Amino acid sequence: MVWNFAEGVCIGESAGSWSVVIERFPDILASLCSHRSTGTVQQADAAAHPLPNDAAQAIITDPPYYYSVQYADLSDFFYVWMRRTLRGHHAELLEPELTPKTCEIIVQSPGHEFAPDGKNNAFYESRMKLAMTDARRVLEPYGIATVVFAHTSTRGWEALLQAMIDAGWVVTGSWPIDTEMASRVIAQGKAVLASSVHIVCRPRENPDGSVRTDEIGDWRDVLQELPRRIHEWMPRLAEEGVVGADAIFACLGPALEIFSRYARMEKASGEAVTLKEYLEQVWAAVSKEALTMIFEGVDATGFEEDARLTAMWLWTLAAARNGNLKEAELDLAEDEGDDEEEEKGKSGKVSGYLLEFDAARKIAQGLGAHLETLTSLVEVKGEKARLLPVAERARHLFGKEEVETSTRRKKKEAQLDIFSLLGEEDGGSVQTGVVAFQPGESVLDRVHQSMLLFGAGRSEALKRFLVEDGIGRDARFWSLAQALCALFPAQTDERRWAEGVLARKRGLGF
Repeated sequence: MVWNFAEGVCIGESAGSWSVVIERFPDILASLCSHRSTGTVQQADAAAHPLPNDAAQAIITDPPYYYSVQYADLSDFFYVWMRRTLRGHHAELLEPELTPKTCEIIVQSPGHEFAPDGKNNAFYESRMKLAMTDARRVLEPYGIATVVFAHTSTRGWEALLQAMIDAGWVVTGSWPIDTEMASRVIAQGKAVLASSVHIVCRPRENPDGSVRTDEIGDWRDVLQELPRRIHEWMPRLAEEGVVGADAIFACLGPALEIFSRYARMEKASGEAVTLKEYLEQVWAAVSKEALTMIFEGVDATGFEEDARLTAMWLWTLAAARNGNLKEAELDLAEDEGDDEEEEKGKSGKVSGYLLEFDAARKIAQGLGAHLETLTSLVEVKGEKARLLPVAERARHLFGKEEVETSTRRKKKEAQLDIFSLLGEEDGGSVQTGVVAFQPGESVLDRVHQSMLLFGAGRSEALKRFLVEDGIGRDARFWSLAQALCALFPAQTDERRWAEGVLARKRGLGF
């Protein structure tokens, strides 16, 4: 949320102007069914709806997003003026001086999430369950409901989904639907995922409207069914052009259908399975299936979160640009004046792979990764998230604080930066001595280290790294290197370095 003017430009001709609204509204009316009835608007507590039982065939709701926005406080800005102008026409609706806030289903703020009382997460979950229960009461047994949700935290997702399941809903689908214009300024020339996740569900009811509570799911059976369901959905989504973060969340609905069809899920010991525990299995299954598509059948369960995130990040960009991916550039002009900006040059741009932050967050969340713990791999600035180029990770990978990475010099000087980091060139023209560094903690780190060794012309150091240190004996290393080689854009250093490492595989006996 950012502060902005609510009004359109009255004298303009862009979206939101009076002329555009007037021109388009007749088309909207013409497209609607001719048999229209007047709607009814009421202000009521969502946990105690005035509609009778089984009165609706469909329910569509966009509920409060945990602690994202204090909607009631925000609405007072407009309410006080509406009350002045419309109180004579809607006296009962506009009688209070301000909007009601006591029953608003929100977490007051991130700081209140675990507070002992007040509008904390327990308040949110309990009130949301009541609201979802009343919505199910209003809906007929064979009706359908759609819930829009796109909160930034895993906790927010868990709270809403738990409330829906506890209230007697079966989640049957989830679809990312584009809600923003592709022509908006932030989307121009970028791979932007601006979709809201629409969760589709139906009542878990008996014909008489009572909730089915006697069905207990077997945890072992569910764990066997889950990967099959994801395997059915992912190729279908890919064929329809749903990829990356959107594909991850489009699988959420079918996966939750398995869990939410039961009133309770139990392990063999009789212990109940929590939704949080199940969601971890969902993210893992989706990640495995997506990475299997990317890695062409390789079992991706052994890869750490940094490798999974990198592969999905590059896959999302490539798919969004129809395979014609170029190195993205992030404009850092707003940081002019600091020391780092001066080192990056007057252009204020660095190479890397750019996504909107919300898209990157969704991908990470869907893979069980956390951007805040991957600062050596991802840089977040405002609404942008940048996957760092491999050369820029050299300092982290080789532990030399004084080295300058290739993004801080002209392209022709990039190799010298790597030489200064790694020691002497194989020809002995830079320094003398033996390259000493620790193998990276993750498979991705080790692949990146080998790529940089190749890029610096350090063939002997690369051989020692792969053979004597035993890095090349890990099958995951070559699987990830092969996948990244296919995902990195053509004509980039990363692609050339990955190809060089793979070309040494047979010659080194692997």
